[in-house]
Amino acid sequence: MKSSIQFVDVDRLETWTRYRSGLCQDCVANCCTMPVEVKLPDLVRLGLVDPFEAEHEEPKQIAKRLSKAGLIEHFNFRHSIFTLARRASGDCHFLDAKTRLCTVYEQRPGTCRLHPQVGPRPNHCPYSPRAKR
Repeated sequence: MKSSIQFVDVDRLETWTRYRSGLCQDCVANCCTMPVEVKLPDLVRLGLVDPFEAEHEEPKQIAKRLSKAGLIEHFNFRHSIFTLARRASGDCHFLDAKTRLCTVYEQRPGTCRLHPQVGPRPNHCPYSPRAKR
């Protein structure tokens, strides 16, 4: 008998599900384990960078500070794109480990706001249902 549970691997796009409305409501938030690339306005919205600092400081200096604080794991100097740091588990720092819900949903970065319409496989997501209680 074949199992109805499909293994999802965020790195294997063929395991992703076509997105449909309501899918996020019972998902374990696998998308929140992928690297999140953000721009400076996202960092300001998240409260990681002060608006004054964003306007007067070079992105390279901001990246050094955020990296030292463990808030970013990479900075692309050429495009001024910051990659947010993740927990050792691979989860986004803003994902609640128990509820699997975003703790900064209203302030979430543009990358998250646009998922799954844009991304490695547009209009698909690494959906995996939460275990029934």
